Amino acid sequence: MDRIGSVDSYETKTPIYALATPLSPSALAVIRASGENVLSLLSPFFSSSLSVATNKAVHGYILDEERKRVDEVIIIVYQKGHGYTGEEAFEIMCHGSLSVIREISQILEKAGFRKANRGEFTYRAFLCGRMDLTEAEAVEEIVRARSQRAGRDAIDRLGGSIRREAEGIRKRLVYILASLEVYLDYGEDEVIDEWVFPDGEVDRILERLMAIEATYSSSRLYSEGALVVIAGMPNAGKSSLFNQILKEDRAIVSPIEGTTRDYIESECLIGDIPVRLVDTAGLRVSDDRVEMEGVDRAKKLLEDADLVLYLLSEGEECPEKEGVLYAQAYLDKGLERDDAISFSSSTSENVGVLLKAIEERLRERRGENSTVPHIASLRQRDCLRRAIEALKGSIGARDMSADILALSFQSAIRELDELVGLSADDELLEVLFSSFCLGK
Repeated sequence: MDRIGSVDSYETKTPIYALATPLSPSALAVIRASGENVLSLLSPFFSSSLSVATNKAVHGYILDEERKRVDEVIIIVYQKGHGYTGEEAFEIMCHGSLSVIREISQILEKAGFRKANRGEFTYRAFLCGRMDLTEAEAVEEIVRARSQRAGRDAIDRLGGSIRREAEGIRKRLVYILASLEVYLDYGEDEVIDEWVFPDGEVDRILERLMAIEATYSSSRLYSEGALVVIAGMPNAGKSSLFNQILKEDRAIVSPIEGTTRDYIESECLIGDIPVRLVDTAGLRVSDDRVEMEGVDRAKKLLEDADLVLYLLSEGEECPEKEGVLYAQAYLDKGLERDDAISFSSSTSENVGVLLKAIEERLRERRGENSTVPHIASLRQRDCLRRAIEALKGSIGARDMSADILALSFQSAIRELDELVGLSADDELLEVLFSSFCLGK
């Protein structure tokens, strides 16, 4: 793949290094480096030869300028074209002493290395053609994954699932455009069959692109999580359920009405979905101004919630409402109802059933499609939307001139190129890679 020019703040001529593990005392630390002739630059400060085959581990000692031992280390050698970035590179596995890390860093800087910017290793991998832009984004998505599902989807993207789809669709669009341009190349007086708009092919491409674009919502569910708000009248069992789901006593439970005056929240996993779970003040009218402030805050949260878990009081009616799951905490009293999930606030019986229902509701509201690769990037979604609009425009322009039709197909191809990074401006790249972790 041809790549665009480099971003100014990511100057690529100087070798770079970075600590790839947290800067804190630990058993081991990893310092990685990449760039032209990095092995030669390091050699004077290492006790063993680095002239080894790629992906080989070399044992030895990091040395200071006076050839004194700084630390006993293992260095993994990556010859050009074989490592993460595609450049010549190495990784130093040293002891996790902060003083050792600092001293090795100083030695590297004396040898001609500079500290890497955020995302600079991945940026260099992108420039060297080791990965496209969707794969580069997947690297950071893996690091920040909050659930197993989010991590697996990101691994799938890192393996090139989006790139393969984009390349396949691009080839089909290029074929359509080529046939149209052949028609345009003929003069008006030359005999050639009329070009026929490929309805079926365009429809199939549109269907595929729309299916991929639609996965953004469900992917964000697993990567960013959902807001689930527990609501209901005072003493409906909200705080007890909140504690049962978290398996800890976070909220105060009391028979006195109005105990919860402000909302309490905590992060948890329900199924494989990261959830921000919120326990709110009981919904009632009160003369207590503090309690009413809590009620007002609860109502605001209800507006923002992905799902409201409403706990019914005994005998309370259950109006059907979108985005609301009804439950009742009176199973231990023998009270069950068909329009709500009954559970026990004292024994936790049926709480598992309730959690499964929450998970299913969240998935239903976001939608899922296992037949296409999933996207989790707003940038990717916007590229796909623009490609879809361009193709819809071609359908709307099917009875217009061939020149206008050609513009629609060219626009769709251009958006697919931007999707994988064949065309992208420097500002976009700098914003994207600067959000990465250091050392990536």
